[in-house]
Amino acid sequence: MTEFAAVKAALKTQAVETPSWAYGNSGTRFKVFAQPGVPRTPREKLDDAAKVHEFTGAAPTVALHIPWDTTDDYAALAKYAEERGLKLGAINSNTFQDDDYRLGSVCHPDAAVRRKAVDHLLACVDIMDATGSRDLKLWFADGTNYPGQDDLRARQDRLAEALAQVYARLGDDQRMLLEYKFFEPAFYATDVPDWGTAYAHCLKLGPKAQVVVDTGHHAPGTNIEFIVATLLRENKLGAFDFNSRFYADDDLMVGAADPFQLFRIMYEVIRGGGFTPDVAFMLDQCHNIEAKIPAIIRSVMNVQEATAKALLVDGAALAEAQRSGDVLAANAVIMDAYSTDVRALLAEVRTEVGLDPDPVAAYRRSGWAERIAVERVGGNQAGWGA
Repeated sequence: MTEFAAVKAALKTQAVETPSWAYGNSGTRFKVFAQPGVPRTPREKLDDAAKVHEFTGAAPTVALHIPWDTTDDYAALAKYAEERGLKLGAINSNTFQDDDYRLGSVCHPDAAVRRKAVDHLLACVDIMDATGSRDLKLWFADGTNYPGQDDLRARQDRLAEALAQVYARLGDDQRMLLEYKFFEPAFYATDVPDWGTAYAHCLKLGPKAQVVVDTGHHAPGTNIEFIVATLLRENKLGAFDFNSRFYADDDLMVGAADPFQLFRIMYEVIRGGGFTPDVAFMLDQCHNIEAKIPAIIRSVMNVQEATAKALLVDGAALAEAQRSGDVLAANAVIMDAYSTDVRALLAEVRTEVGLDPDPVAAYRRSGWAERIAVERVGGNQAGWGA
């Protein structure tokens, strides 16, 4: 098999999970901008997600967010997804939009509030049972704004206790994915602020607990690929939340701010044996001013392009340069792969599997945007509830 044939074969196996909330209205803390044709129900979100998969061939699963995607029959929702060529992916919990969580959820000093939060997480596992989802994704806004506001160590004890209760409820084929974020909305101390804290809790819990790397949740200059390499080495990388940012956590399209960083991350994923279904490649983005479905299609394509370039790294030449201590030659191997224009290669991959070589153009020709703008009039458009 030639080099390019091997790369194309690998690209045909790649799957990117899209988030249900990216199809709804979103914005900043100042304003949420509504768009015509935005879904009003979880089923309409799946209809849009099916279009992304139809034109990319690489987005077969959709993550749900509870309660944003609450429905009376989750098994029926899973069947609806299956009828559209999709499966339901990670179930995302929400313990940050209730007045009771002003001082935290699972880390709250009040045991009654902690119980409420844990009950929600357990209910999310019940939903996983109904949908056939593998992953429960946890992100906590818990933290403090001022020194002395609460006992930092006690909050870690409460977090560990809550996670243990949920972990014990997981089925044999289910996983807990713990996300971290170094600041916001807590301004003094965040209870899961970094990969080390998430890793420590997951390590104590056991093999069904894995770390999520959200590419937008790091301080400026953080070497994210080092984190990825370390977590893969420890068999604790469970998933990515792909997005990008220019300043704080902007949730912009993946690869928009620093495509070279995305390439470096994907190289470490491939180098470290993470290019498997055991590492979920999920988008976590908010399309505030751009059209949502084309933006999600473009995001999937950005992941594919970074992956293709990472697959083109000449591993033998790189290893030889590293062994000989040839710094410039080693860097040149990486830069040569990154500088390769892979768009024609990806167009060939799509054509070979019966897709249009230009997914965005194919979507625009489909008339779907015009159709939903006419059909989805009235009712309440989906949004993130802010």
